[in-house]
Amino acid sequence: MFETAELGRSIPKKEFEEQVESLRTELLAIQQDLRQYDFPVIIVMAGVDGAGKGATVNLLNEWMDSRWIDNNAYVRHSDEESERPRYWRYWRDLPAKGKIGIFLSSWYSSPFLDHVYDKISKAEYDERLDRIKAFEKTLADDGALILKFWMHLGKDAQKKRLKKLEKDELQAWRVNESDWEHWRMYDKFIDSAERLIMRTSKGHAPWSIVEGADGRYGSLTVAQQIRDAIVRHAALRTSQKEALVQLAKKDQAIKKAPEEKINKDAPIETLPYPTVLSRLDMSLTVEKEAYKTELKSLQGRLSQLARKATERGVSTILVFEGSDAAGKGGNIRRIISALDARSYKVLPFAAPNDEERAHHYLWRFWRHMSRAGRLTIFDRSWYGRVLVERCEGFAREDEWRRAYGEIVDFEDQIVDHGTVLLKFWIHIDPDEQLARFKAREVTPWKQWKLTDEDWRNREKWPQYEEAVNDLVEKTSTSNAPWTLVEGNDKKHARLKVLRTVCNALEARLQDK
Repeated sequence: MFETAELGRSIPKKEFEEQVESLRTELLAIQQDLRQYDFPVIIVMAGVDGAGKGATVNLLNEWMDSRWIDNNAYVRHSDEESERPRYWRYWRDLPAKGKIGIFLSSWYSSPFLDHVYDKISKAEYDERLDRIKAFEKTLADDGALILKFWMHLGKDAQKKRLKKLEKDELQAWRVNESDWEHWRMYDKFIDSAERLIMRTSKGHAPWSIVEGADGRYGSLTVAQQIRDAIVRHAALRTSQKEALVQLAKKDQAIKKAPEEKINKDAPIETLPYPTVLSRLDMSLTVEKEAYKTELKSLQGRLSQLARKATERGVSTILVFEGSDAAGKGGNIRRIISALDARSYKVLPFAAPNDEERAHHYLWRFWRHMSRAGRLTIFDRSWYGRVLVERCEGFAREDEWRRAYGEIVDFEDQIVDHGTVLLKFWIHIDPDEQLARFKAREVTPWKQWKLTDEDWRNREKWPQYEEAVNDLVEKTSTSNAPWTLVEGNDKKHARLKVLRTVCNALEARLQDK
């Protein structure tokens, strides 16, 4: 694999300077155009110690406008990072659309070194690499351009480079004992590198092996490939976008109909087949006195469990989804009233803002992963992709269909980190929803909760019920199952949610 990267190719200084002059102009122009495009550029720099990764990144920042480049390098996980799922720090640093993000010591570094030093088996190495493939495919499917460069040196060339750096008073700091240790383990490094590249070089995220013996040749090669890749990707994205626009116009022409006035008393259509929601027993109720007694008991139990979770560093994430007026807010209030306000956060989500739209849809949720011992409540969540965005046409069919797998992978990472993840769908039937809507209309302090959008969503009840059935079927896993809550009786719903939270926390604390 690395034979062609050890041919001793180089470029004379004069020729290099001549090419750089025009290349810089092209890169700056492309970078300005990129700011208008709807995709980010993600550049991964890896390779042999001393092969010129850092020098190449420095030149890229010099040749382009560094204000529109995010440079990211990683060492050991800080306490803040260790208390969150492993990929949190990478999601946090992803560039927005129109920007370039350069990653040194990226998501490849840890599994690569762990395998070299025999901290993980070959099977575990492959599993970590498969996680990387899924991560990069998630980004590429959303339009990101991913370029990965392996800067290579042969063993003799690496030794020569390290000795040369050591003799340079201004560069000697770059070489330390670990660099020489890696050189002595060269063959082992190369074996692991070959496996890494073979398993993770895909059409949507290819590896380019660049000879690093001559710094000018290596830097010029990387810059030229970045230039050409952005031009090709922009043309492809433009072509795809134009095709999608034409399809959308045809679709709108078929669906176009005069907007009808909302009929608030119109009967709700039902689906001709059973769903996970239609099978729920919506007649379940709890007597008022029994409710008060159990509520007090469960809240006391939750308070004690939450304190223990905080002390032991066990994080909890609660996801609340449900029909409009199903009672999500009431359930959340009964939970937080049992908690220390310093240990939890409630995050309501609506339509994404401009900054959030400039990133992958999961980005805004990844950035809210809490530190160890905290409880985070998501009032609406990443499931918007397969609910409102699906039903209202804000996401294309290919986008919301692939979201199921992306969501399962996201939740697996949360649970694998040791976080307690609970997902609640609070369900009410159409008659109960209508009664609650009518009550909100005449209750001054609740009128703000009711909008025309709620009424329009109600008219799409069958579409939403079908979407809920699909999401439960595709994302209720052993790691993160859905809890379906019969919500016609608010008292029953609140007790079921509290009971589920307490049981899950108790089980997790016993395991820990």
